[in-house]
Amino acid sequence: MTDVMVLGLLLKFGSMSGYEIQQKMISAQTDKWAYVQPASIYHALRKLDKDELIRLEKLEQTGNRSKAIYSITSKGKHEFNSMLISSFKKASVVFPSALYTVLTFVDEAPKEEIIEALEVQEQAIQTIYDEMKAGQKEKEKYSEVSKNVLLIFENMYEQCEVQLQFLQKLKQDLLNDLL
Repeated sequence: MTDVMVLGLLLKFGSMSGYEIQQKMISAQTDKWAYVQPASIYHALRKLDKDELIRLEKLEQTGNRSKAIYSITSKGKHEFNSMLISSFKKASVVFPSALYTVLTFVDEAPKEEIIEALEVQEQAIQTIYDEMKAGQKEKEKYSEVSKNVLLIFENMYEQCEVQLQFLQKLKQDLLNDLL
């Protein structure tokens, strides 16, 4: 997804440096919802450049540093379109496989410790939920948020809410077993 993100940002915002791309990814919190680490873009930039999907437009000197400015090529636009269509075709439901796996063996561990562990997971999900809400509010301060991005936020909130409900139900079942 890093390649899609880099190509998409170059297509949408025009020529940028790796640092500018990284800042856009950080502000969009791509590590949380797209599982794209902003630091991974430099590897992607080298690969995309080698594959002629982007090109080094110019090198800017700022003191002792040089800043590489990249732009997307027509081949990159074509490949980006193919990546988008391919991704839209893929099923995007993600199951919490680690949780499902350990649930298979829930009777083999102390219920009290499992409940404590579930509370840790619950807090982590709540933190993600709160961070995404804050991120949306921050985005709305600086610009109008598109319908597509609002749909993304809505879906992320619903995913968090479903998982929180599941954890609460699971904890309640475990508490009932203790009685």
